[in-house]
Amino acid sequence: MNVEEFRVFCLSLPNTHEGMPFEGFFKNSRSILVFYVGEKMFCLFDLDKFDYCTLKCDPEIIDELREHKDISKPFNLSPKHWISVGLNGSISQEMLKDLVKKSYKLVAAGTSA
Repeated sequence: MNVEEFRVFCLSLPNTHEGMPFEGFFKNSRSILVFYVGEKMFCLFDLDKFDYCTLKCDPEIIDELREHKDISKPFNLSPKHWISVGLNGSISQEMLKDLVKKSYKLVAAGTSA
């Protein structure tokens, strides 16, 4: 899946919108695209690199997921609630989409969206 296909998939989830909230603040984070449901983010990745995405995750399954070689602790977010998913490894499109949907549902459950 390329960056545009991934973007379209994320935007296909109900009440989802995108933004680039770090554009004017952090030099190394200007190209971070964030997907939100309501006002809360559920997915983010670097548009320039598209080498991994960061997703909200159920804390009860994080350790199990991290046994997969392409799933690790996130950069700059709580490792208790977030995972980093490598996009150039062995993660299938189906698994990636499933993880994104689960992230979306976790966040949507806590919003009024």
